[in-house]
Amino acid sequence: MKRVLLKLSGEALAGTKGTGFDLGTVEMVADQIAKLHEKGLELGIVIGGGNFWRGRSGNEIDRTKSDQIGMLATVMNSIYVSDVVRTHGIITSVMTPFECGSITKLFSKDRANKYFSKGIVPFFAGGTGHPYFSTDTGAVLRAVEIEADALLLAKAVDGVYSGDPKTDKTAVRYDEISLDEVIEKGLKVVDMTASILARENHLAMRVFALNEKDSIVRAVEGEFKGTIVTA
Repeated sequence: MKRVLLKLSGEALAGTKGTGFDLGTVEMVADQIAKLHEKGLELGIVIGGGNFWRGRSGNEIDRTKSDQIGMLATVMNSIYVSDVVRTHGIITSVMTPFECGSITKLFSKDRANKYFSKGIVPFFAGGTGHPYFSTDTGAVLRAVEIEADALLLAKAVDGVYSGDPKTDKTAVRYDEISLDEVIEKGLKVVDMTASILARENHLAMRVFALNEKDSIVRAVEGEFKGTIVTA
């Protein structure tokens, strides 16, 4: 693979703390990004906001406003993680689909491609920029736009299961499954909108647990514990 998009779970970045950042986890991620960057891989990154706020969970306020808070949570995550990546001597840039003053750059495919050509690692924050769309959908959208070879999903769980492994003891993990099956079975790899967008654009995925040793590097190299989702 020449170019991939990495989707990091905000929840996973919090480690055992549950909220905020676990610096050890973020440094582990940054170290793997640096290793892949040194090998010449073009890597775009999307980070969820679950360690701070999930739009669908803010039932006490208007859903649009709740989703906007979630978008800003992803911006905060991208600023933090991108700055840790910079300690490895890599130039990064945080891009958003809406203006954030001088804090971020406005997303465009041309700008993203320019960054890749210069060895800059772009962080795509802010989701799609619209309410009612998750960062899963934002990640698939950006992966399709930048013509990524695959979408890597680094989660708190080590793959795609037939049910919720936290509550269903009979749930089994798939080594490989197609997007058609994911949609037919209603599996929670990404949300349904993201799954359909990925299928329509033939975007393959690799799903794995972030906390596994060298999980991101191994997912790129194909020797990982997780699930391959074929397009």
